[in-house]
Amino acid sequence: MVGILSIGLAIALAGAGDAGAQRHRRGDQDAAREAREQGRLLSLREIERRVVPKMKGAQYIGFDFDSGTQVYTLKFLRDGNVIWVSVDGRSGAVIGRTGS
Repeated sequence: MVGILSIGLAIALAGAGDAGAQRHRRGDQDAAREAREQGRLLSLREIERRVVPKMKGAQYIGFDFDSGTQVYTLKFLRDGNVIWVSVDGRSGAVIGRTGS
């Protein structure tokens, strides 16, 4: 009985963490949309148009956006290695890269 309750509590806590992460992502999405509408931020499509063609031989996996810094982080996969490319959302300039 205690084991079942422990499992239930663990599942509930994991779900609560997911809900917080979802709210954070939604807040980032809302902030990005507002900034794009006001002309302070380039769209994801524009960022992808500038960066993806430069990543020869790499598969584009997806992105993350940080509304606090207004930085898009694009994720790529090449030869089993993950590459993250950080891009200033205001200018479209690549500001960092990790991986190979």
